[in-house]
Amino acid sequence: MTEIRDLPDDASCLIVDDDQPFRTRLGRAMEKRGFKPVLAEGVNEAKALIRQNPPSFAVVDLRLDDGDGIDVVNFLHEQRADSRAVILTGYGNITTAVAAVKAGAIDYLAKPADADDVQKALLAREGEFPEPPENPMSADRVRWEHIQRVYELCGHNVSETARRLGMHRRTLQRILAKRAPQ
Repeated sequence: MTEIRDLPDDASCLIVDDDQPFRTRLGRAMEKRGFKPVLAEGVNEAKALIRQNPPSFAVVDLRLDDGDGIDVVNFLHEQRADSRAVILTGYGNITTAVAAVKAGAIDYLAKPADADDVQKALLAREGEFPEPPENPMSADRVRWEHIQRVYELCGHNVSETARRLGMHRRTLQRILAKRAPQ
């Protein structure tokens, strides 16, 4: 089991995500765990907050409406080299994971991330591997999340989404009509 160390005196934590309900929920959850969260919607707002007071910790979404979360992590490390950042993403793939780590992120978590997993990642000792999640998403849920994200990026165009996913349009329509798997 990964041992969670105590919070440092400066437990400031920047949370950057363009999904307002998720950002707010994660901010409250991190506050309950002793962090002092500051919330930002995008790259520009995050950079402004970092300029004012570079935080000890950061949780940053990879894809934001106004840019890339990796830019936020790079900027944070320019302002405060000892900060610890975690990248969150709905686009889990090797290329973006490598880019996140090269930018200085200490971990890369798939959305929707649990606050306990975020805390473990932020406070893990160097060289420690985080414990696997207690309730990981099922393969069906991961597939559903990926389809939803591509559908959203295609402007809710079913034909374009089906083409990009390499599936029949009617099959995609049936998947979209169902509730999310658990």
